[in-house]
Amino acid sequence: MKRAIERAAVKSRREMLSIPPDATEEETAEIYEKEGKELFKYFKKYPTDPAASAYQMKGKHYRDVGAELFRNRTLQKERMNSGWRYQFLAVDAARASGRFKSVSDIGTAEGDFNAVVGFIDDAYEDLNLYTSVKNRSNTLGGQDWPKAIAALEAVAAVDKNRIGPYLCVFGIAIDRGERYIKREKKTKRAQSDNTEVWQSDFFWPFFTNHTYEEIMQMMLEVLEEDDADTGELPAAINVPDEVLDAFGKKCIDAGLVDRLGRFDNTKKLVSFFCQK
Repeated sequence: MKRAIERAAVKSRREMLSIPPDATEEETAEIYEKEGKELFKYFKKYPTDPAASAYQMKGKHYRDVGAELFRNRTLQKERMNSGWRYQFLAVDAARASGRFKSVSDIGTAEGDFNAVVGFIDDAYEDLNLYTSVKNRSNTLGGQDWPKAIAALEAVAAVDKNRIGPYLCVFGIAIDRGERYIKREKKTKRAQSDNTEVWQSDFFWPFFTNHTYEEIMQMMLEVLEEDDADTGELPAAINVPDEVLDAFGKKCIDAGLVDRLGRFDNTKKLVSFFCQK
């Protein structure tokens, strides 16, 4: 199990700003320049609300805005890393458990892996579990669940390699709870009779034979052994000046700041956010 967790931690790592220890000054400068440009793209792509964001940024220096954006982007990347980590772990742990006849990657955006489980008395055909791993239940919004369920069921329905019945599973890595079926709010009808949501207290024991807390304790041990992971909170990250300089240059080139480097034209900011 520890090997599976180590593999998951390595495969899911996506450093926000990774500079090789042997990088030359020129190579380091190129990395900073590239990150500043990526930060500018993020600035344009992810305003909370074009009008509200422009209003909030009025009079603020690009360095302050850039530092906040960098930390927000770091937090978003951490959440993505966490999601990938538990996807990789679930697949590898299911394989290592020896509890399934086969475990294979689905290889689609809708699902992560397929596990085939047999019945003890062999009275039934093997059951195919098409599984999509999510960090939390609210990873998908309420309006997104029906689409996600339909997409995962479509993958299962057209799988030419499938023999026997299938069940679609949304495995929730972190939220506590057992298993349930998503239902429509008004009618209480099941959104699908062939799809279940397995929360962490059911999901991890089923696929790994370990409890949710045991999985998290083992994951903690691996992360603490990993010297490459500093464990800094996003709010405590010191953003390199070179990154902010590159971000500021893009803002200046786009005519978004005044000669002091402050966002002074809210109407122009709104236009910038709304442009394709």
